[in-house]
Parts: sequence; structure tokens; C-alpha cells
Amino acid sequence: MALLEVKDLKVYYPIRGGILGRIVGHVKAVDGVNFTVEERQTVGLIGESGSGKSTIGKAILGLVPLAGGTIHFNGEDITRYIGKNRSAYRKSVQMIFQDVHSSLNAKKRVLDVIAEPIRNFENLTKGEERKRIDELLAIVGLSSDDAAKYPHEFSGGQRQRIGVARAIALKPKLIVADEPVSALDLSIQAQVLNYMKDVQEELGLSYLFISHDLGVVKHMCEYLTIMHNSRFVEVGQREDIYNDPVHIYTRRLITAIPSTDIDLKEENEAKRNALSDEYNREYDNYYKEGGKVYDLRPHGDSKTHFVAMP
Repeated sequence: MALLEVKDLKVYYPIRGGILGRIVGHVKAVDGVNFTVEERQTVGLIGESGSGKSTIGKAILGLVPLAGGTIHFNGEDITRYIGKNRSAYRKSVQMIFQDVHSSLNAKKRVLDVIAEPIRNFENLTKGEERKRIDELLAIVGLSSDDAAKYPHEFSGGQRQRIGVARAIALKPKLIVADEPVSALDLSIQAQVLNYMKDVQEELGLSYLFISHDLGVVKHMCEYLTIMHNSRFVEVGQREDIYNDPVHIYTRRLITAIPSTDIDLKEENEAKRNALSDEYNREYDNYYKEGGKVYDLRPHGDSKTHFVAMP
């Protein structure tokens, strides 16, 4: 049984018009997606801005109403709890934010930032609480002395580690990481990702890792879902996606991965230009009228690799 199972998930936002603000239509942010997250697994959810990937994360956390579909966690249908204070589920699923600077209260010490979820869900003594916080700081590579400091006294990478410590404070089973390193320098990105992998190994966590960058998730995720225009265009094991990308949108994302080899600069640029031309020329062969995405189909005889094709 999967830890998280999402079936035919739909999230529509109303379009209002007229003097009375009546609903005249809907924006289909997520239009019927299916995926699972197993225990201790990291699933990557990749797509450009506006593709709907962050909306999926919000739906799982119960932050947006569903237009359809179901979400099962540990075998329990939690769809009916969306928008309600479901403590047991809220303890088990936490989030790491993209803009960690704004997600940390600048007026609170690190001690109080990390302690907030603990105080909301557990009844610890001051001594027990401080011991827990020191343990959490040690897990993410910070010292107990850092608990007395304020968020502005840390670098971007250190603040993101504080965000990780807060996310794991309640010993969750699943963490939704929404672009957790996109605002950081490349060297700092690697440090934070390594800490996240170490924490996963130590605590047995599962991650839903949301990103727009296939380069970042390459060594983080075992299973990838590529999202475009509110639906999945390609899903598969890491090797399926990187070694044998089929959908033209997936191939376009892969060619956008930066290369550190200066000697290949012109060759890579030529590949990107050629694929951009192919994308514009062959677009109608990969999408329905209006840019709608086809249903996923198995790629050849593969049991793990699926592509949205006619």
C-alpha cells in the first residue's frame, strides 16, 4: 500500500465576471492527475511556472478545495478533511517553502520558529522541548547556540536548513518540498539537497519534490512526473526520463539543463535551438486542440514509463 495515493485530482479556480461577480468559467489548474508516493521514496513533480505543480502540493496539504478526485494517505481517504483541522493528518504531512525568508517570522528566535509546530500538536515540558530543538538543529548541521538567533542572522542556505528542521519537528511521514532550493546559489543548493537526503535516510521520510529544474532533481528523485498545461505529459523512473525522454516538452526541459563544460557551449546551444524549432513545428502532434494534454500511455513494453500521446 502506497503512503500517498492521488487519483484523478482536479483543482479548478473560478473566473468571475459582470457587476455581480458571477462565475462565468473556470481555470483548470490541475485537470485529472494520478500518482503515488511510497514510503521512503522521493517523487519529483517537474514543470514550468503555471503548469499546476504547486497547486498539487497545496491540494495535498488541504490548502485549496478540490473540484474532483481523491487523496488517500496511509490507506485513509482524507479528501473529506480538506480545509478542516485534521490534526493527525496535518502532523504527518509537512511542507518546505520556496521563499524561506518570508516563511520564517523575523520577530521570532529560531527556538520559537522550530518550536511552533511542536507547541501546537504536543505537550512537552520546557526541558523536553529544548532537547527536541537541539536534536533538530544538529540533524540539519546547526548548533544549539543558533536557537537564540533570529532568521536575519543566517545565510539563505542556513535559513533553508531551519525550514527543514521546522518541517521535521513533528516527525512527519511525508514532506512536500515546493522549489526548496530555487532561490539559493548553486553551491548552496547542493548542500541543502544533501541535508535533505541525510534527513530522509535518518527519519525514513518520503518527499514530494516540486521543481521546474530537471537538473536539480536528477540525483534527488527516483520517480519523476513531468507536468504541462495542468496534466502529466510523461512519468517514469529516473532512468526512463533522463535516458529515453519521449514527449517533446520533456526533451525541451532536459536540453535546458545548464552544462559546466565550456567546450560544449556551442553544441548545447545548437541543440536547444533545434529542439525549440521542432517544438514549434511538431506541437500539434503532441497536444490536442487548445493545447490539451493527451492521456498517458505505456511507452513500448515498459511498465514504469508512460507518455501522453495520441
